[in-house]
Amino acid sequence: MKAKIDTNAGAIEVELFQEFTPITVNNFATLAKSGFYNNLVWHRIVKGFVIQTGDPNSRNGQGNRNTWGTGGSERRIPLEINPKLHHEAGTLGVARSSDPNSGSSQFFINLKENFNLDRNYTVFGKVSSGMDAVNQIARAPVEANDQPRDPSQAMMLSVTVV
Repeated sequence: MKAKIDTNAGAIEVELFQEFTPITVNNFATLAKSGFYNNLVWHRIVKGFVIQTGDPNSRNGQGNRNTWGTGGSERRIPLEINPKLHHEAGTLGVARSSDPNSGSSQFFINLKENFNLDRNYTVFGKVSSGMDAVNQIARAPVEANDQPRDPSQAMMLSVTVV
C-alpha cells in the first residue's frame, strides 16, 4: 500500500508497511479516505529531528495554538513494534502520549536516524519520494514551542491512499 501526502511544499510519496503494522496502516488509510487529514498544519517542526502533523485542532492553521498537538481522532491504536523496522531518516512514526497504546491520528516523519525511538513508537511507512518537500517544511521558521511561525508554510493539504 502507498500514500501520497500533498503539502504546500510539494508531494510526499510513502510506502506503507501494511504487512508489519496492519492496525496502524489501516487506521491511517481509514482517516485519509475520510478526509480527516485535509488542511492540517505540520504543527511540530523540530529541526534535525522530526516534522509532525495529524492534529485536527490545527485545521486550516486556525484555532487555539495552545491546543495544537493535543488532538486526535476518536480511535486509539496499540503500539505495533516490528524488530525489522527502525526510525531511519524518512520513516513515518505514530505520535502518542506517555501511554504506549495511545496512538491516534498524529504522525511524524523522521528527519534523521532516531534509533532511540525504536521499540517505543510504531514505524509504519517510509518516504519513497519527496524528501525535498519534507526538508522544505523542516526549514520553516518556528516559534519557541516548535510550531511554525507561519502555518501556511507548513500545510498538509490531503492524503490519498492507493
